[in-house]
Amino acid sequence: MGIIWTILIGLIAGAVAKLLMPGKQGGGIILTAALGIVGALVATYGGQMLGLYKGGESAGFIASVVGALIVLFIYGLVSKKAA
Repeated sequence: MGIIWTILIGLIAGAVAKLLMPGKQGGGIILTAALGIVGALVATYGGQMLGLYKGGESAGFIASVVGALIVLFIYGLVSKKAA
């Protein structure tokens, strides 16, 4: 259930991160959802590696939004260089 919860939180976190990030990032709802899921996974497993969460414990909503913001920022850097 932990990974399913992470994915569900990531879907919402991606939308919130896109609203919070200034500028135009491009991409549609699928890309936003994917970036949010990756951000939630980064927050969950990064937090576990740092000792913030126990094994099997997922990151909360705020940490997932922060993870999604980080992933969205990196995506913006990569997509600008590609264009």
